[in-house]
Amino acid sequence: MMVNTRTPLQGLRNIIRFNWPFYVLAIAGVFAGMWLATWLGGRFILLGGLIAIFVLFTTFTSLLVSWYVYDGSDLYGLDWLGDFGQPKNIVNINAGFDETSSLLAIRFPSAKLRVFDFYDPERHTEPAIKRARKIYPPYPGTELITTSQLPLAAHSTDLIFLLFAAHEIRNPEERANFFEVLRGSLKPDGKIIVVEHLRNTANYLAYSFGALHFISDANWQLTFSSAGFEDVTRTRINPFVVKYTLSPNAATS
Repeated sequence: MMVNTRTPLQGLRNIIRFNWPFYVLAIAGVFAGMWLATWLGGRFILLGGLIAIFVLFTTFTSLLVSWYVYDGSDLYGLDWLGDFGQPKNIVNINAGFDETSSLLAIRFPSAKLRVFDFYDPERHTEPAIKRARKIYPPYPGTELITTSQLPLAAHSTDLIFLLFAAHEIRNPEERANFFEVLRGSLKPDGKIIVVEHLRNTANYLAYSFGALHFISDANWQLTFSSAGFEDVTRTRINPFVVKYTLSPNAATS
């Protein structure tokens, strides 16, 4: 089992730090709504109370689930990765915020690790990423790339990781083209590991409208098939997060 170098509650703290305007707005909205409901009186007090309870409950639930996913579970222990032997060349790709390259370097000490960052402020406009980049410096040696070009030779890479990153490519065509470029850089027996929340019932219950930022399984499958992947395996890491393992060639018996 790999040693987890993360600090206690690091995930929950990051969620709050990166998304603090949302939480400030939620609290301010509750107080303003209750004041207005009290001023209007009558049935508006009950309505305002119900709305306040809903906002507070969904906010608390999302934070509780975030704690479970990023701190309470063994997500960053990486035991769910499985056994890939001793790969020689691995690549970790992020979208402007990187919590995993240092962990992958420990997990695969004999591999050459390259780290790519495809964040483009013109295309990938998530405000939380901008805040994260101000707080956390990039992993040493991180290379800036675009989603249309990679500084990798064809068929040269054993493993490519995209951990909570690929959903930041919001345009479906850009996303499919990116995975097609990635497929061309894999060795014949290479693999891509994609880890994501899904836009599904569990994440809607956990994050309410926040789940709209995630991508559904059907759209992920469409992305992978459009990119030419013939072998896609989906496994559940925990109730809210899944892992896709992509192989460039279909498995043969």
